[in-house]
Amino acid sequence: MKKRLGCLHAHYSNIEYIEQAFSSFEIELIHFVDPALMSRVTTDKNFGASDAQKKVKEQIEWIAQCKVDAILITCTNYIAILQEDQLSIPVPIIKIDEPYFAYICNIQQPQTILFTNPATVEGTVERLNHYANAYKKSLDLEIVVIENTFDLIMQGLKEKYNHEVSKFLNQMIKDENRVISVAQLSMVDAARKVEHETSKTIKNPLDTLVLHIVNQLYTSE
Repeated sequence: MKKRLGCLHAHYSNIEYIEQAFSSFEIELIHFVDPALMSRVTTDKNFGASDAQKKVKEQIEWIAQCKVDAILITCTNYIAILQEDQLSIPVPIIKIDEPYFAYICNIQQPQTILFTNPATVEGTVERLNHYANAYKKSLDLEIVVIENTFDLIMQGLKEKYNHEVSKFLNQMIKDENRVISVAQLSMVDAARKVEHETSKTIKNPLDTLVLHIVNQLYTSE
């Protein structure tokens, strides 16, 4: 039986990645996009944490009423804002970064996690450390932000954005002997391109997410 997955995004660019990732599965994707929330969080001083939490709660509850079998949140900032103990919905919530965290936490070697959006770093790393502590995992992490790139994707300059991310990844592979991964969906295309060209594994949240969601939706059957 075909399952319905409600997807909550902070930007329209994430839709393409999710559509491609699940194109070969019997899963109907219903997308909900609200770029305004994160804009208000970062620019409106009168819009506090409780306001953001209330808005995300409303969004999640609205999606849950749309007859979906699960809800996927693709924005790490949304995940950080979400207060699950305030929700009373029967639909499971899947956070895009948790399968990725599980992968990261099973690596024993030194590793580098790359970001392009500085605003997502603190919340993601805090959640990763919480996840690692919960599962008693020790991490040897370096966090790197590729400066002056995220605005490109926000401006719709995806090709230029991918070029800058690819260039940075290629340089890192030459200079460091560490496990490298990218933390954001917007970085997936560049990471896969460099991975293909160099045969160097560069993990991303999308690869780890697909298997997790398929298992989540169909294990009960």
